[in-house]
Order: sequence, then C-alpha cells, then structure tokens
Amino acid sequence: MVTSQQLTSVGVPAEQGRCHLNMEGRYNLKSPAVKRLMKEAAELRDPTDHYHAQPLEDNLFEWHFTVRGPPDSDFDGGVYHGRIVLPPEYPMKPPSIILLTANGRFEVGKKICLSISGHHPETWQPSWSIRTALLAIIGFMPTKGEGAIGSLDYTPEERKALAKRSQDYFCEVCGVNMKCTLLPLSSSSSQADVEARELARQISFKAEVNPPGSAQGAENPPNQSPETMEPNAHTHHETEAADASTSAGQETSPPTPSTNVSRSPRQRRAQQRRIPASTGLIQVQQHAVNGSNTGSAVLIVVLTLALAALIFRRIYLANDYIFDYEL
Repeated sequence: MVTSQQLTSVGVPAEQGRCHLNMEGRYNLKSPAVKRLMKEAAELRDPTDHYHAQPLEDNLFEWHFTVRGPPDSDFDGGVYHGRIVLPPEYPMKPPSIILLTANGRFEVGKKICLSISGHHPETWQPSWSIRTALLAIIGFMPTKGEGAIGSLDYTPEERKALAKRSQDYFCEVCGVNMKCTLLPLSSSSSQADVEARELARQISFKAEVNPPGSAQGAENPPNQSPETMEPNAHTHHETEAADASTSAGQETSPPTPSTNVSRSPRQRRAQQRRIPASTGLIQVQQHAVNGSNTGSAVLIVVLTLALAALIFRRIYLANDYIFDYEL
C-alpha cells in the first residue's frame, strides 16, 4: 500500500493525494509518467470556473475533463465533457483528446487534431500539461475547423442549441453531472478567457493535410516554452495552391547544403575544390555515355551493311551459276 510519505516524495501533498491511494498501489512511483500525472492530478484536484480534470479511479492514464464554453461565442453557456488518454511515455509524447459532449466544433467520440494532441507528436512539447490542453480546447472552440481531423463547422444556431443541451449531460463512467461540476463564473474569469485565447494563438491548429515533421516542429525545440512559440497556420487552401503550382511545372530550386555547421577555413577550401571536381566528373561521365551510344549505333550500321553485302553476293553467285548451267 502506498503511504502519504511516498506521495509527498513524488511531489503530491499528502492531504491532496489520499483519495488516490486506491489507484497508486498498482503503479511504479519511480516512473516519470506516474510522477508527472500524480502531480498534475493534485494540481487540478479542485475545479475552477472554466475547467476541471481528474484521472479515473482505476486508470491513471485516462482522464475525464470538463470545460466551459468561451464567452461571447456560439458556445457561451455550454459545459463540455471529454476524455484525455495519455501514453506511457508522457510527457515526452502527447495525449489524445476526445470530446463526449455534442458541441458543433469537434466530433464526438473521435480523437481531435490539435498540435498538442497525439496527431502531431512532432509539435508536442514536454513542458505542456493537461492544463495546457484544457485551455487550448477552450481557446480553439471559436476557431474554424478548416478540414482538420475531428473538426466540425456547424452553424451558430446549431452550436447555441447544443450549448444549452450540454448542461444536461451526465457521464456514466466518472459520474459527473455538468450542472454542478464547475464553479460559478466570477470576476477573475476574464483572465482565464484571455489566457485561453492567447494560448490558442500560440499553438497552431493542425489540419489533416499537414505532414509530420514539418518546419514548425524543427523551429520549436522540445525545451521551448509555449509562451515563446510563434503562430503557424497552415490551411487546405495553401496546400492546394502549392500542389497546383507544382503540377503546373514550376521549377524548384535544388536543395542547398546547410551552412549551420561550423567548418574551419581549410575544410571550406577543401569543399570548394571538391565541388568543381565533382561537376567535371559528371560531365566526363555524360560524354562517355554519349560516346558509347554513338559507337553502338555505328557498329549496328556497319553490321547491317555487311549482312546486306553477303546476301547480295549470294544472290549474284546463284544467278551466275544458273546462267552457266543453261549454256
């Protein structure tokens, strides 16, 4: 049995972690993922007026969350419930996010596509947390889906109707009722709204057509904090335009060698000498190939003429023999 002292050793206050003792006995407390999730569970234990999330009683790697719809939007007044499934490698790998309440922005029961979700591990940063994911969901709800996986573009009337109905939702798995899950809105709620919108601007929404390992993943190293990220929006229209220009036959510049690697002056001079040599070698090889093709053609012509001469001589000798026989 896990004791309160063990909980305190991994960063979870004993008074906040006693309710998880029935679950933590089955996990390795030395695991980085277990330590991180236990700590986040303690931090998110008390609900706020905008969000709340906790792991299931029998599964530390599956969380249920509740978020309030952003004000001054089609989701104002709505309270939405969902699941967060975390990989064993968390926080090195991103979680998967699934909405369980109909909302008109994200599909129900399907993993949604955000740059903080499992669809884009190349953009995930270990410094992000479950709280980051909750704020990102709130911030992205008023944005356009633009064809991303798990996104919807319902009309404002449909979304407002779903927002009213969302308050009657009851989760049979975790036993949460939407009407009494979150705290009432207070004067400090505007600060959380601003934080959610700012986070949504910083974290780019990823469409399905964006390939993994894009330039954004290379520009944002894992140790970079979300506050220093630059927005990077890629839409289907930009991708289609790029495909159209490529199919139209536009010339693309050849890749240039990277200049980020520091080299000594001797290495630079050696590289400059190797480039003309390699170019000349390619030209010699091309001339050799062209010469071999020309020689093959000449040989074929000569053999054809020789064969024709032999056939003509045989015909001539045959006719001469018939003429002598008649005489």
